[in-house]
Amino acid sequence: MSLPSFPSIDPPIQREDAVNQILSSIAMEELGLSHILNAEGEKLQYILGTLPGLSGPPATVSDVLAANESVRGLLETAVQNQLFLKAKMQGALAASPMQGATGPTGPTGPTGPSGGPTGPTGPTGATGATGATGATGATGPAGADGPTGAIGPVGPAGAAGIAGATGATGPTGATGATGATGPTGPAGANGIAGATGPTGPTGAAGVAGATGPTGATGATGATGVTGPTGPTGVNVTATSAFAANTSGTALVIILAGVLVPLPDSQLLSPDITVNAGNTVFTVQTAGRYQISYDINTTVALASGTRLLINGAANTASTVAPLVSLSHFANEILLDLAAGDTISLQMFGIASTATLLPGSAGASLTVVRLS
Repeated sequence: MSLPSFPSIDPPIQREDAVNQILSSIAMEELGLSHILNAEGEKLQYILGTLPGLSGPPATVSDVLAANESVRGLLETAVQNQLFLKAKMQGALAASPMQGATGPTGPTGPTGPSGGPTGPTGPTGATGATGATGATGATGPAGADGPTGAIGPVGPAGAAGIAGATGATGPTGATGATGATGPTGPAGANGIAGATGPTGPTGAAGVAGATGPTGATGATGATGVTGPTGPTGVNVTATSAFAANTSGTALVIILAGVLVPLPDSQLLSPDITVNAGNTVFTVQTAGRYQISYDINTTVALASGTRLLINGAANTASTVAPLVSLSHFANEILLDLAAGDTISLQMFGIASTATLLPGSAGASLTVVRLS
């Protein structure tokens, strides 16, 4: 492989001249790139129809996209060329003989005392200028929609065919002469009797007759023998109780139920007692009892009422309405043993019931019948 040879140049080029020529060539290339970028800008202006004094056919969307892709590819190439030119310029400047030779390294100075302040940081070199970004071309206007074609006329309907003529009605024939009447035949057998018709409506009642005269008073009969005196009956009303609530108590009703206090107007026989809360009445005499109650509230409620016998709900005494009520009442007959308890209760849908104040908001009556 032979060594490269260079032509003789007279007068010979000095190192400084060569560096200047390299820098000049870099400047010329930069100038050429600027013309290329300007041409790409004018190409976009032409595509978009904004180039002064020059217009072409309207560009489609695909034309604009294709032109944009072409310009983008050229800009990428220009950027790469700029990086190459920058490196070339830095290399040329570094090789310039205008920079003096590096002097010899001086002797190392003595080490300063420890704990001294840190020396200032040297200044940062200047950053090279960033090339200007080319202007983005304006987006071309969207083409107008073409007019909708007219709908063709509907063809005429074909004419209806002529209906055929109806044939003429033939003449009616002459009526024949009436024949002679034949002899009367024998009477037929009696037919089966028809079903009996429905009974007619009952006639109106006749006018009441006049009252007859009062008969004479009959003679007084003889006095019968006096029967023996029966045993003295049990006073069934000796065991009874009545109690009420007239103070307008507000009761908080829950699903399991709340007892109604009856502290007012109490009339209790000695063998019926009531607890301290006036809610539980205890009978001390066994027998058949008639028990009734009334409850009146200020507003209609969908809750129910019932009697509790020994703490258990009595079904026959229960009032569980399908619609809201403000008055609840019931009465039952029940056999009770000595020591059984009676209570009045409201239960069902959670709500607040206020008994009528100043009147019979609630009452309970207990009477032993036997």
